[in-house]
Amino acid sequence: MKKFFEVADRYVMESDWKVLAMLKLCLCSVGVMIGLSIPREKKKIPFMIAAIVFVVTYIPLMAKYFKTWKEEKL
Repeated sequence: MKKFFEVADRYVMESDWKVLAMLKLCLCSVGVMIGLSIPREKKKIPFMIAAIVFVVTYIPLMAKYFKTWKEEKL
């Protein structure tokens, strides 16, 4: 498992923003396909879990982005 994460870290370091954007779009598409396959009456819990994960991951990502932007301006 350690080797898997080492390769993943190297992959990210060697990628530009376009490759990472494609990766995110790919993962988003998988999420949409999974979401569409859940029966309507059982969608509330997966939606809440997805919303929590989104907020918990979005805030640190945007904080790092704006920190980088601020440093770039200086």
